[in-house]
Amino acid sequence: MPASTSNSQAGDEAPHNVRSWLAAARADVLFEATSLNVETGQPAVDHIRAALDHGAHAITANKGPIVHAYRELRSLAAARGKRFLFESTVLDGVPIFSLFDQLPAVHLNGFHGILNSTTNVILGEMENGLTLDEAVKKAQSLGVAETDATHDIDGWDAAVKTAALITVLMDIPVRLDQIEREGIRDLTPQAVRNARRDGWPFKLVCRARRTPSSGNPGVEASGVEASVRPEKVLATSPMAKITGTSSYIHFETDIFPGLAITEENPGLYATAYGMLADFVRAVK
Repeated sequence: MPASTSNSQAGDEAPHNVRSWLAAARADVLFEATSLNVETGQPAVDHIRAALDHGAHAITANKGPIVHAYRELRSLAAARGKRFLFESTVLDGVPIFSLFDQLPAVHLNGFHGILNSTTNVILGEMENGLTLDEAVKKAQSLGVAETDATHDIDGWDAAVKTAALITVLMDIPVRLDQIEREGIRDLTPQAVRNARRDGWPFKLVCRARRTPSSGNPGVEASGVEASVRPEKVLATSPMAKITGTSSYIHFETDIFPGLAITEENPGLYATAYGMLADFVRAVK
């Protein structure tokens, strides 16, 4: 259930839907933290739309609304004079979206990185000799993987994060079916161990780059090619050094050819911090 802050107390009787709840609470800010719906982004999209219609800032840790309704919600927030913020959707609370807010006129040409820490943990355990199922159970026991880790194993979580970055930072609307997606389900423990032994460990890598839609090199790139798939990376490369629950992203821009961010083994507080930082930005 989304939470809110308000300048008055709601009555004892709980409203039956988000819009009446927002009105009863006289909410100034909505924190939306429902689970990801890969297919539609609901009910988070409706929650955020209701908050903005009501006249409240909307803050979310849910990637679905970014992929499925970003431009609509951005326009609605602007029309209402409110903020729609989502720093916790990618790399927990690391300031990625707000970083690019501070880089005016910078043109993002592409990026690559490791955006799903759960698969990183699973691959690490498989390198240590566990099967995929055993590695998933180990990740679950550590509180890293959810009870149903399908979205992680099959690359959906990473694909949604990739789509969110493309949609917001490259300003190119992209559907999930436009991202080539392959998870780690078909990797065998032997293949994973051999890759590590040979100095080319497997990582679930997200990639995106601009492409000229016309195929003419002289035309400004207006399309995008994106993928999420297991790749062998050189053991001495930055991505190979990302272990455990760490994440990594490398941006290629017209001004900064290489701009990288590494998040090392964050705790649960990191996502909460991202939402807190968005709250401060919204109300200051």
